[in-house]
Amino acid sequence: MPKPSATPARSKRAGSQLTPDAIIEASLRIAARGSEDAFTVRRLGEELGADPTAIYRHFRDKDELLLSVADRTLGEVLDSIPEGLGWQDRLRALAAGSLDVALKYPVVGSTMASRTTRRPNEFRVVELILGAVTEAGLDGAEAAVHYRMVGDSLLAFVGQRAAYLLFPPDIREADETSWNREYRMVDPEGFPHITRLSAELAEVTEEEIFLARVEALITAIETRVETLRRP
Repeated sequence: MPKPSATPARSKRAGSQLTPDAIIEASLRIAARGSEDAFTVRRLGEELGADPTAIYRHFRDKDELLLSVADRTLGEVLDSIPEGLGWQDRLRALAAGSLDVALKYPVVGSTMASRTTRRPNEFRVVELILGAVTEAGLDGAEAAVHYRMVGDSLLAFVGQRAAYLLFPPDIREADETSWNREYRMVDPEGFPHITRLSAELAEVTEEEIFLARVEALITAIETRVETLRRP
């Protein structure tokens, strides 16, 4: 007779034993490890020790899970913003928190750059930005346009940075070293500006780019307010 196993296989949990929160948290754990398959039922089933199909008892499909997970990450962003900040600093804190969380969960940050969750934490982010531009002195259509300018600009940048982390290390290294290699070898006559600023281009950091973009958004709001107040 075959001997009984000393370590019996773990039985898989049924859908009734799972909760939406447990599934979301499992997705975030997978995403934080840099995996691109945080939203596949197979990978989630392995993470949860559950039958993969049980996930569909709590989420209609993969997209509903993605939107729910993304909204949870927006909650992390909001939790990082201190109370009592002026409108400029609220936008700066929102930007910094958005980047940090997107880089923590790159597959989520990259995907959500072009999506909307339509869920509570996203509503809170929209309310925060609208409150900031209103406090700055904009209202009506101007407030709506500048809210979109801020929100879409931040999503684009953090989504781009998050997507970059999903590329293999050798591809990222080739991109990052190009400023010290290919860009320094261009034809000076055909590309005089690149040649003149090749050293400066190689020294620019992602942090500098991000800070410059955020400050440009704030300046654009301030400039628009001043323009509208002129007689």
